[in-house]
Amino acid sequence: MLATPHYLIDKSRLLPNMEKIAWLRENSGAKALLALKCFATWDVFDFMSHYMDGTTSSSLYEVKLGREKFPGETHAYSVAWAPDEIDEVLASSDKIIFNTVGQLSRFEEVSRGHKRGLRVNPGVSTSSFDLADPARPFSRLGEHDPARIEPVAGLISGFMFHNNCENADFDRFAAMLDLIEQRFGYLIRQMEWISLGGGIHFTGEGYPLDRLAERLKRFAGQNGVQVYLEPGEAAITKSTTLELTVLDTLYNGRNLAIVDSSIEAHMLDLLIYRESAKIAPNEGPEEWMICGKSCLAGDIFGTFRFPEALKPGDRISVQDAAGYTMVKKNWFNGVKMPAIAVRELDGTVRLVRDFTYADFAAALS
Repeated sequence: MLATPHYLIDKSRLLPNMEKIAWLRENSGAKALLALKCFATWDVFDFMSHYMDGTTSSSLYEVKLGREKFPGETHAYSVAWAPDEIDEVLASSDKIIFNTVGQLSRFEEVSRGHKRGLRVNPGVSTSSFDLADPARPFSRLGEHDPARIEPVAGLISGFMFHNNCENADFDRFAAMLDLIEQRFGYLIRQMEWISLGGGIHFTGEGYPLDRLAERLKRFAGQNGVQVYLEPGEAAITKSTTLELTVLDTLYNGRNLAIVDSSIEAHMLDLLIYRESAKIAPNEGPEEWMICGKSCLAGDIFGTFRFPEALKPGDRISVQDAAGYTMVKKNWFNGVKMPAIAVRELDGTVRLVRDFTYADFAAALS
């Protein structure tokens, strides 16, 4: 049994997501690019590449990782490209997407001959988190005025619309797409390709994949464009656990268990969005608050139920721990980073990467 903490990517749990993506590609004509900002554990990229078309990025380093490790297309997007990185971005990508007309104009000459796109912000919100909402007031994420976009339409071949965030409601997505067509349709029809971004939770249980496929196919046909999707969470949902061990217990008005991990260091989104981790089956008479080992007072995974009282040495498995975890893990408090392991389809577990003091020291100066 591997020592904890470690992330465990289970290919048998990853496979159903991949199969849904493959079905959607086949039945809609859309292409699917893995969003590296959510998940970039490249050990499983060869496996995923059988079901997806490539990667999309948010930075130079993600562009380079996608080109080096994931067969297929490499799309390069960033909120702002720096002059000293643009040549390397162009050399490592198939398409470059600019966030603003200003960036497109600044790098128009050097990027001439490259497939170029522009991010467009339709101003339609699908997120309940203002922090993560691309359509929040005064958003810097993309151009929003068709009159500003129209003069540069001849310099690009596509648009990226990315304003969904954990949107599991097909009707909401379809209504958003209707609004995009109404407002930007005459510009879309001048393009060769359109990315509809990520944040569409189409691999979730009960999502009407057939309706999504029909809507995407109709959108592509009516507008004469190749559609791209950029699944992140949808590609890896429920595929990975964070395996932990209880180090200590105490009682201070409720039962507390301290584990060998930290949400601030290893599951940062729980802290940012004030959410609880998922622990299955979360049943039994014993109620315990699971706490991280960092010095942050609010380093708490959540309160869960267990069949028996917890004690040092007990193992705990945090569910659905792939998205925005391994890409955000950090060295706060010098807490040891979780190792990364993969469970193959035959059930064997393989240690992919372990982290040591040398890694901690190398990250500093």
